[in-house]
Amino acid sequence: MELEQAQKLWQPEPGWLNTASYGLPPEPVWTAVQDALADWRVGRTSWEGWGEATERSRAAFAGLVGVPVADVAVGSTVSQLLAPVAAALPAGATVVVPEVEFTSNLFPWLVQQERGVRVRTVPLAGLADAIEAGTDLVAFSLVQSADGAIAPYAEIVAAARAHGALVVVDATQACGWLPFDAGLADVVAVGAYKWLMAPRGSALAYLAPSLRERLRPDAAGWYAGKDPHFSYYGLPLRLADDARRFDISPAWFSWVGTAPALELLAEIGVPAIRDHDVALANRFLAGLGRPPGESAIVTVEVPGAREKLERAGVRAAVRAGRVRASFHLYTTVDDVDLALEALTS
Repeated sequence: MELEQAQKLWQPEPGWLNTASYGLPPEPVWTAVQDALADWRVGRTSWEGWGEATERSRAAFAGLVGVPVADVAVGSTVSQLLAPVAAALPAGATVVVPEVEFTSNLFPWLVQQERGVRVRTVPLAGLADAIEAGTDLVAFSLVQSADGAIAPYAEIVAAARAHGALVVVDATQACGWLPFDAGLADVVAVGAYKWLMAPRGSALAYLAPSLRERLRPDAAGWYAGKDPHFSYYGLPLRLADDARRFDISPAWFSWVGTAPALELLAEIGVPAIRDHDVALANRFLAGLGRPPGESAIVTVEVPGAREKLERAGVRAAVRAGRVRASFHLYTTVDDVDLALEALTS
């Protein structure tokens, strides 16, 4: 599907520049969720159809990030999906993380400090150089939530491999607009409610087969079973042989919306979305006299930004006087120009 054709599936109010907080659902997502809610309200259907959306989502995500579907686990949040990785670190392990890292990819490592796990923070630009002998794991966001900085993924992976360190990536702010190969890392976790435009409550993770051998599925339930529908009752323990053993029981309506969102992204193609998003981000930067960048998330400092944007009806994140604007496939030139007019008036 051409991007211009796909854009007709959204009807956002003008001025939404905040996908880095949450994405907007296209019509197929909205309709699927409303239909499921209507069926639930009156008991019109059984739940199995809602559950099938989870498997559609798993397959679509695997295709988007270039990994086998058997290596994808489903959950509800990034931190929950990272928890078994953190718990499997050896006592006294060393973890290296950027200084300004979203805490979903920081707190799971910090809570292991009582076992002697040491977390060392360094500037993102120096992350690869900070990986050294004795580093057990490096964790970072592929795109930083705070300012849209894109991590040097291949460089960090190469440094980690040279020293035998695991690589854990939070791709929540990247997946859906930035093409990347999840298989380079050991773990790539994604919350689906931002650039994947799904309802909040669904998350996915690539878990490399070699890593899974070290992990214990402490949250295992019926959905982690080899055949979930024959895992309702009783002994013995019979978990899936692949990444599904780390699944948690899906929040049905979140996944009902996640599946069509991911399938639409796959149909449009992430490279085309990246080109659109970054072009709009650079139009915004140029309008403020800033040099172009490569990210769909940008931050700029403008005096009185919050009040100016609110008066114009523009919704963007403003923190400590800095505007964080984010641009996705439903963003238009008119949205960008509305924000520029507000900030430069």
